[in-house]
Amino acid sequence: MTEGWIPLSDPDISLLELEAVTDMLKSPRLSQGPAVAAFESAFAAYTDRKHGVAAASGTLGLLLALKAMGIGPGDEVIASPYSWHQIAHAIALVGAKPVFADIDYWSGTLAPDKVEAVIAPSTRAILAGNTNGHPAPWAALRDLATRHGLKLIEDSTEAIGSTYQGRKVGGFGDVAIFDFSQPGALTCGEGGMLVTDDAELASKLRYLRSRKLDERFSIVIGGMLPYQAGMNEITAALGLTQLARIEQILERRKVTEEIYYDYVKSFEGIKDPYIGPDVTEVHWFLYLVHLGTRFTKSSRDAIVNDLAAEKVEAAAYCQPQHLQAFYSNLGYRKGDFKITEKVADRIIALPFHAHLSENQIGFIVKTAKDASINIGAGSAIYL
Repeated sequence: MTEGWIPLSDPDISLLELEAVTDMLKSPRLSQGPAVAAFESAFAAYTDRKHGVAAASGTLGLLLALKAMGIGPGDEVIASPYSWHQIAHAIALVGAKPVFADIDYWSGTLAPDKVEAVIAPSTRAILAGNTNGHPAPWAALRDLATRHGLKLIEDSTEAIGSTYQGRKVGGFGDVAIFDFSQPGALTCGEGGMLVTDDAELASKLRYLRSRKLDERFSIVIGGMLPYQAGMNEITAALGLTQLARIEQILERRKVTEEIYYDYVKSFEGIKDPYIGPDVTEVHWFLYLVHLGTRFTKSSRDAIVNDLAAEKVEAAAYCQPQHLQAFYSNLGYRKGDFKITEKVADRIIALPFHAHLSENQIGFIVKTAKDASINIGAGSAIYL
């Protein structure tokens, strides 16, 4: 971003992170090593899981999980077309077919009844996300997976710290995937983590991820080809330090959220952010504003452009996956998932990070409100 811009995201980096990275740069090892192993153990403990396996990104983490579960060509995996991080791309990358199901209008997460409607003999797994930090309905999804003999994969790339029925996200799937790129609360630049309680699955994930130094000349282990998708020591050192500060980071973001709400509720038709009945805490991934039905996709884009003219970085939260060019080859078309499309066309992600001042938040909201009036749609914006 150029000088004077208010960025969409800005990592919460302290002197502790700077010192950790500097110390690592002075060490004799920068490739995957003891810091990665320590980050894996610490992250598994944070999510109350037995095993953690670090990867180069969330997408590569899901790819490893699918391969370890034996999912590939001829198989189908049910996923949501609605999200910021497009982790579901890994389904196509392993040769399986992504089968999309529509979302719940309020939470933005996969709707269990829509999932059940598309389960077929070739379905092998359900990939459900904790969308924008709001946990999916895990009890209903687990029941579905158990009744149909499917793997349940948890996409927690947007939801670190959120809880469902008192338990942290990351603890509900057979395996869960986290991502550490921006604009997440725990940011390492890039990187991902898989967590599971299944020791055999964790072992397969490690074999598929990368070779250890002492395994380079092993004939036996050569029967499984790795993807060289490991994490380096610098990323792990940054991640370890961020994880040690995660409660502080999340609390600072909560303060930003509360200030935003005080300003945004001045819009007509304001609604409180929706939190599902079994959800005990939500740490939002982005600060999303939902525009009323009088708005169109083009008017949403006009507001984003007006914000940009005032040097405020905003964005559409979601470009639905089923409308992206690659998935048109699978036969998906506009109108296939009406709720996803309705919500996605009218949602704006505003700058959300701990470095925003109250004056900046007030300016952002006023600019968005003025833009909504300028395009002739009125000021009915609700969360």
